[in-house]
Formats: sequence, C-alpha cells, structure tokens
Amino acid sequence: MEMEPSFLQTVTDLLKVGVFFVLPLWLFLHYRWKTARARTGLSDDDLHRLQQLQQTAVRLEERTQVLESILDDKAPDWRKHS
Repeated sequence: MEMEPSFLQTVTDLLKVGVFFVLPLWLFLHYRWKTARARTGLSDDDLHRLQQLQQTAVRLEERTQVLESILDDKAPDWRKHS
C-alpha cells in the first residue's frame, strides 16, 4: 500500500530543492553582480557627490585657516588652552 507524502515530507523536499539548487544559484548570481559592479567603479552620481564633498572639505579647510589666523592675531595664547 503506497502512502501519500505528508505535509512535513513535502516541506522537507521543497527545502532540499531550495538549499541544493536555488540557494547556490542565487549566491552565484548575487556575488557575480556585486563583483561586476565593483569593477566598474563609482557611478556618475557617486562621482558628482564625491566632487561636491571634496569642494566642501576644501572650503572648510580654508575657513579653518582664516579663523585660526584671526585667533592668532586677537588671542595669541589660544592654542595653549585647546
């Protein structure tokens, strides 16, 4: 007498298919896509944002130098207190 597969057996079989076939394929494609993207470098938007951040950093550095020179003139001992 042949028995029908139980619900638990069906779920177990589906998990086996997922673990042995779907998961490795998904991992392979996922990391292949990530590697390909890493090789292409930054996107145009990323490069634009990076340039903006670099310009902001340069402006902040200039401001810091100006403020330090003002402090050097007005309060020569300010560096000793920092």
